[in-house]
Amino acid sequence: MKFSRWSSILGVAALCCLPGRPVQAEESFAAVAEQVNQKLVKLFGSGGIRGLASYGTGVLVSPDGYILTVQSHLLDTQDLRVHLADGTRYHGRVVAVEPELDIALVKIGGDKDRIELDKDHYFDVLEAAQRPLAEPGTGVLAFSNQFQIATRDEPVSVQRGVIASYSRLYGRLGIFEATYRGDVYVIDAITNNPGAGGGVITTRKGELLGLIGKELRNELTNTWINYALPIKARMDVRQKDDKTVAVSILDLVEKKEKYRPIDPKDKLEKGGGGYTGIVLVPNVVDLTPPYVEEVVPGSPADKAKLLPDDLIVYVDGLPVSSITAYNEILERCRPSSEIKLEVQRGNKLSTHALKLGPAKKAPTAKK
Repeated sequence: MKFSRWSSILGVAALCCLPGRPVQAEESFAAVAEQVNQKLVKLFGSGGIRGLASYGTGVLVSPDGYILTVQSHLLDTQDLRVHLADGTRYHGRVVAVEPELDIALVKIGGDKDRIELDKDHYFDVLEAAQRPLAEPGTGVLAFSNQFQIATRDEPVSVQRGVIASYSRLYGRLGIFEATYRGDVYVIDAITNNPGAGGGVITTRKGELLGLIGKELRNELTNTWINYALPIKARMDVRQKDDKTVAVSILDLVEKKEKYRPIDPKDKLEKGGGGYTGIVLVPNVVDLTPPYVEEVVPGSPADKAKLLPDDLIVYVDGLPVSSITAYNEILERCRPSSEIKLEVQRGNKLSTHALKLGPAKKAPTAKK
């Protein structure tokens, strides 16, 4: 028995008319996105060099204008700018930083600026921390200013995804492990791009779940990770005297100016440093750029062909914004290890690999 073309078409039409659940258009989250967008800010600060974004994201966490974000080079400036959802611009100041969680708290405006936000324009972090952790398979929305999609009153980007897993973070940036080694939400959307750090993931109802972190690679697979730090995240840090100190997002937000972060000098030592033979210019201001003043003859830096007046921009892929930041990175390196420096020489960037010598006191330039 043969079927004609028309009988096939009629058969399909009949199937479509069978009783059952009607076909629906894809669910829209436009209303939730508009609601959450009011609680996010765009941050603008240090950066601008190749691969070093000068923009980022933050989330409002109090009616008087406190912003939770990630700790990054972006905040290393005296001209930190904050753009609210309606396009209003403010100056921002860093109130506290917790390096163990890689987070920071920023306050909108100066002492004379009175900020009063209504309850629809900030997240209640205490309320969010009391909710149970979201389970794998939970649908989420991710909000951030990745790729500088928004500047003034434009809405930030929104992505839809699912929590793929809730597992320990094994992140790495260059030669350094991520300071936070606790559990994170791993997301099946590509959320952790330039500018996204400090954004949030929410439920599909707009309820706060976590803070989008910095760009990191999974040290187990060497692949980029898309993750968010749970709002109720906390970490126990063991110090030199074997005392354990707990740090958490909630503690930072609640204490604000009274918050006391873990002092890295009180932590267990790592690395030990190494000798480069680089003499930097005098460190006379807070953010003195790491310009090379001299190169010791025969040193690792000399063999790597570094020159006076080179500006060190990256160490193993990590951005270096000041001499202080450079020294902190070098203290974490081990003697005999090889590092790569990217330096700006004139208008060009060049890469120099050097093997660190035995640790010794770094030479300083004469003032």
